[in-house]
Amino acid sequence: MADSRDSSPEGLVSASSSSKYPNFEVDYVINYSLPPPTSPSPLAEAEASFTQLITLLSKTGFAVEVRPGRAPATPTSPSSLLIFLRIASHSLLEKQIYRYRVQDWLYGVRTAAPGPPNSLNEQEPITDAERLRLAYLLITKPVNEGGAGITPGIGQWRFVKSVFPLHDRKFNKEWIKDWSTKYILDDADLLKIRNQFGEKVAFYFAFLQSYFQFLLFPALFGSAAWLILGGFSWVYAVVNCLWGVIFFEHWKVKEVDLAVQWGVRGVGKIQLPRPQFKFEREGVDPVTGEIVKVYSPYKRLARQLLQVPFAGACVVVLGGLILGCFSIEIFITEVYMGPFKQYLTFLPTVLLTIFMPTFTTLLTKLAERLTDLENYETVDAHQASFVQKIFVLNFITSYLGIFLTAFVYVPFGKILVPYLDVFKLTAQKFTAEGKPLPTKEWVINPDRLRKQVIYFTVTAQIVNLATEVIVPYAKRRIFKTVEKVQLEVKGEKSGVEWPKDTEEEHKFLKRVREEAELEQYDVTIDYREMVIQFGYLSLFSVVWPLTGCSFLVNNWVEARSDAMKIAANSQRPIPWRADSIGPWLNALGFLSWLGSITSAALVYLFNKSGGGQLGVGSVWDIPGWALLLAILCSEHVYLVVQLVVRGVIKRLDSPGLQKERAERFAMRKELLERMVEEEVVSEQAERAVGVEGNGEKITREVLEEEARRTSGLGPEKVFWLRQRGAGESVEVGRGLIQLVSLGNNSTAKRE
Repeated sequence: MADSRDSSPEGLVSASSSSKYPNFEVDYVINYSLPPPTSPSPLAEAEASFTQLITLLSKTGFAVEVRPGRAPATPTSPSSLLIFLRIASHSLLEKQIYRYRVQDWLYGVRTAAPGPPNSLNEQEPITDAERLRLAYLLITKPVNEGGAGITPGIGQWRFVKSVFPLHDRKFNKEWIKDWSTKYILDDADLLKIRNQFGEKVAFYFAFLQSYFQFLLFPALFGSAAWLILGGFSWVYAVVNCLWGVIFFEHWKVKEVDLAVQWGVRGVGKIQLPRPQFKFEREGVDPVTGEIVKVYSPYKRLARQLLQVPFAGACVVVLGGLILGCFSIEIFITEVYMGPFKQYLTFLPTVLLTIFMPTFTTLLTKLAERLTDLENYETVDAHQASFVQKIFVLNFITSYLGIFLTAFVYVPFGKILVPYLDVFKLTAQKFTAEGKPLPTKEWVINPDRLRKQVIYFTVTAQIVNLATEVIVPYAKRRIFKTVEKVQLEVKGEKSGVEWPKDTEEEHKFLKRVREEAELEQYDVTIDYREMVIQFGYLSLFSVVWPLTGCSFLVNNWVEARSDAMKIAANSQRPIPWRADSIGPWLNALGFLSWLGSITSAALVYLFNKSGGGQLGVGSVWDIPGWALLLAILCSEHVYLVVQLVVRGVIKRLDSPGLQKERAERFAMRKELLERMVEEEVVSEQAERAVGVEGNGEKITREVLEEEARRTSGLGPEKVFWLRQRGAGESVEVGRGLIQLVSLGNNSTAKRE
């Protein structure tokens, strides 16, 4: 059992990345939940699991301390313990750092092998993120790989509610204060995030910052287009599509540049095994010869094909809900003229507010279940598959309403509106004597599409911002108040009383208990928001060119609110590494490509100066061949421009690529210098041998010894033994030269 409590690994962390023990040198806290008396899991089972947990952690090399966590307010409420962990010794942390840096070198992430373990901090400063990541791997790795094998919430560790590092309050305070006074974030700001929260979170903020800077152009150009050209301008559509291509291709290069600067390029090749993976058998890898766990690829493919009916279910359920509410809204706002219209107008919003989150939650759980069934070996593969399903869900919920307005409501409105009489007939049954409801003749609302785009790009962004920042804080305050009121009203108190905290620990433990109740931060949610926002800009900003202005302002606030969300509303994230934004890059490329199609279709249908079809009475008046031609031309031009832009951007240099070339050049130079040095030493030794050979006198004994040595050798071997050393070669050569000289002199005399 490693219990070196006086040996702190904090000394390995660079002074710039850690204040003076802000968290009592704690690396991680385990929130261990204890079941209430009414739970089907007995307390004795939790106690046995707790004992095994502490034993494994101690054997792995952690110093362990236990303190009371959440106190049971009532006899039926749960309680918890807080288990504080710290890597017990310098040597264990050094070994882990050295092991993983060597692994990076073997996988090509690092250009050079790390030096001795005792000089790791001198070679490259050890950040908080690296130390915490390796500590978490020690906690969660299987026992046969040197870890404790703790998998929170799974199997025998179901009482482990969460494993989280503590926030550095001093850093968070300076972080929020610094960002609140800056307009533009620089590389130094991103480096601080990387050193504190890991590359995965840093890549999100880098993407957000790059996206924010690129939004300056569509904001300015969109304002000019709105004032001069108006909506549905083909000039704006072309420029906006070109902007989307340039941003997408720029980011692909930018993330490679950042990965090189942060030393994680290619880290995606180092896959983390997924604890929930269930293998069918063990086999031998035909390439490496290693024993690997195998799951049938055909079974996985069969389960992956379930994504097709899943997408169909999303379209039917969410699309049906959106279409139904869309139809009700049109009927109430544009056809119905009866009583309570001012109240009934809110009916579609109420229905969407009630049913949309419910259906989305159910489909998200179904997506999780399907992803689990696909049974991936690695965490990255599992996450990529889940993101694909989530993107389908969000694509439908975010864009379907606008698609219905643009491509159904306007061109097919006159045909479909008569079918809305079903709402009139249904409502008529509840009127006195079945009197017909007062209605008006329906006409296409030309401003509906623009208002809808404004809602999603302005109002919905504000609502989402409030939901992220304000609602979690308000929810925690309300829950605490409700719990306190219930306790006072019922008058029931738990018979359990935790021992009081010591005076020097009370403030610290109070903060830890608060952090234990926070939600875990999921960067996937923030990526989803930004990618969906990019989709609005690519697909529909031609309707309202001021979309870029709205997103520019929103994203300046978004960066600060996301920082606040991490610092105040979430547990500190596990500092995972990444070398890109992952599967969201494919989503960006898809939306950029789709934007070229939708922009062409919208301009063709709605641009009045170009003969657009806005307000046309019949869909049959729209020449379909021309619409398809416009779409095909736009898409092909997009693909050609993408190839050109990609080629141009790849030719541009960047700091990250310069750093990579410099590191590889330094490595080659060092190897060549070492080789040259070894060759010089070898040549000097050979010359010394040759000089010694020159001093040897040629005697009868020497010639006889040489004859015995060369007897029995082939002519090709004897050839290289005629001259012993450089001295004899010089003498032979000089003798031959003298013969030539004598021959020339004799020839000259005869002439």
